[in-house]
Amino acid sequence: MRGENAVRLRPPRNRLNERVVGWWRTQCLLTTGVPVAVLAVLGTLVEPARAWLWGPAAAVAVVGLTGTAFLPAWWYRVHRWEVTDEAVYVRTGALWQEWRIAPMSRIQTVDTVRGPLEQAFRLATVTVTTASSKGAIRIEGLDHELAADLAERLTRITRATPGDAT
Repeated sequence: MRGENAVRLRPPRNRLNERVVGWWRTQCLLTTGVPVAVLAVLGTLVEPARAWLWGPAAAVAVVGLTGTAFLPAWWYRVHRWEVTDEAVYVRTGALWQEWRIAPMSRIQTVDTVRGPLEQAFRLATVTVTTASSKGAIRIEGLDHELAADLAERLTRITRATPGDAT
C-alpha cells in the first residue's frame, strides 16, 4: 500500500536551457573533428596510406556533421528535469529514454560543475548523488545562475527532509 507522499514516475516539466543545443553541437564537432584531423594529417603525410586514410576521414566527417546538425536539437526536445519538495525527476535519452527519480530523503550530496566549454555557453551541470546503485543523477545544460540556485534549494530541502527509514 502506498502512502500519501509516495513519489511516482511522471514526466518532468522543465526543459534545459536552449543554449545547451550549441554546447552539444560544439561537443559533437570536437568529437568528430579530432579523429578527422588525425586521419587527414596522416593521409597527407603518409603518401602510401593516403587512399585508405582519407576515405575514413571523409566518412567520419559526414557522419559527425550529420549527427551534429540533427542530434542536439532532438536531445533538447526529449531531455527534461524537475525538482519538487519530494523528489528530483530527470528524463534523458533519445532512443533509449531513462527516467530517474531521487527522493529528497535519499540525496547525499549536491554538486555544481562548470567545465570550460560549459562556462563559454554560461551553462552548468547539477549532480545529485544518492545511495542508488545506478549512480548520481545529472541535470546538464542549466543556465549557470539557475544551477547555483537549484543546488542551494536542493541543499536546503534535503537538510529539512528526514531520512527514509525504508
